[in-house]
Amino acid sequence: MSIKNIISITEARNNFFKITDQIQKSGTYFTLTEHGRAKAVIMSAEEFESWRETIEVMREFPDLDRDIKETDKAIKSGEYKNWTTLEQLLAKEGFQIADKSLKKYEVSTKSKTKGRKRTKKIA
Repeated sequence: MSIKNIISITEARNNFFKITDQIQKSGTYFTLTEHGRAKAVIMSAEEFESWRETIEVMREFPDLDRDIKETDKAIKSGEYKNWTTLEQLLAKEGFQIADKSLKKYEVSTKSKTKGRKRTKKIA
């Protein structure tokens, strides 16, 4: 449930700290007006980031709702019944999975006596 508050910019300036406390509640935001017209909206940083992520996902996957419905239908029909791992499912869909077991990592250690960094390779 969204809690919408409409106040003037002057009122917002006079109650800024109260407003920043109130917007920490999920779904609460303030519409700031100037001469009776909406000028800006203030909401929590967490809520703003959530909206941005949602918009980004919607841009990247415009048919996400349809894709989810198709996937649900495929699961119910048994099309994915024989695929037990994510890697197998992705491979079936044409994605290639990197074999990370072949990657070598370097570990940096500091010598206690000389203070130099030493690097050794591990597999």
